[in-house]
Amino acid sequence: MLEFLGISPLGSNGIPAMVDEKDEAAFNAGKLVMELLRHDLRPSQILTRKAVENAVAAVAATGGSTNAVLHLLAIAREAGVRLKIDDFDRISSRTPIIADLKPGGRFVAHDLYRAGGIQLVAKRLLEAGLVHSDAITVTGKTIGEEARRASETSGQEVVRPLSSPLKPTGGLVILKGNLAPEGCVVKVAGHERMSHRGPARVFNREEEAFKAVQQGKIKAGDVVVIRYEGPKGGPGMREMLVVTAALVGAGLGDTVALLTDGRFSGATHGLMAGHVAPEAANGGPIAAVRGGDMVVFDIKRRRLDVELSEREIRSRLKKWKAPAPRYTSGVMAKYARLVSSASEGAVTR
Repeated sequence: MLEFLGISPLGSNGIPAMVDEKDEAAFNAGKLVMELLRHDLRPSQILTRKAVENAVAAVAATGGSTNAVLHLLAIAREAGVRLKIDDFDRISSRTPIIADLKPGGRFVAHDLYRAGGIQLVAKRLLEAGLVHSDAITVTGKTIGEEARRASETSGQEVVRPLSSPLKPTGGLVILKGNLAPEGCVVKVAGHERMSHRGPARVFNREEEAFKAVQQGKIKAGDVVVIRYEGPKGGPGMREMLVVTAALVGAGLGDTVALLTDGRFSGATHGLMAGHVAPEAANGGPIAAVRGGDMVVFDIKRRRLDVELSEREIRSRLKKWKAPAPRYTSGVMAKYARLVSSASEGAVTR
């Protein structure tokens, strides 16, 4: 992703440095910093709308982490670039998955390096007309110029040709609906389940959900709802990695769904919706869900809904009371008071 933003230094051979080349990479980074100073090339010139869109395309094409949504929204805001959560779905829907990378695929970053590096991914996207070739990078050259320098290893299987992508559309999907009016993020790379309907099993803390999985209280078909783990409620938006791993360990990875106003790891397996916004701590609809309510994931329609009328949701939220903050002083308390919605990058105001 950072390479597509134009801000990641390269090894002397033009591809990302491997572990045994870290000293060289660090030295090259130092030289590059001095070159940037000499040429007065500033972040504001590199972090443009085009560069950010290129980064989104890179994440989509490689089945990258949902955390990229938060990172890029935050980077764009800091750079003064207008970017919305809906832009991720727009770009992902036109971008094929071409990198066969774990956790959904077969290969790891080392294999990508040997195949030709992230530049090879850039070259494929350039050939497909899916990146802005004139976006400037930290080297002073455009992403188009850098991509054309890519050297593909003969016989490599990591980066697929455009004629046979792993999937015709990217790995990131943005859902909206009466449970996520501001949106939520689903990663679809690596699995084909595009819908799910089941009863909610509601937890107000990751630890509560983990205990329920351990005790065998989660059954096939359920929808695990973990709330009050968002930017404000957490505070800090923890990854629900323990719960998702436990579900897989219990043999439920392919038969349950999960939604949370927190995050989940890029290694998560199964149908999971994270970053649900507005979050529960701000009185979002996820705060109104009760155990047994039927929740519906519909990836094709880009919907995440609970089968309740708007009137019922409003009635429940009128009776809702915000829980006591988990921190009342110190930096975490200040963060919780100042942080924005995940749909805006969970940045502090």
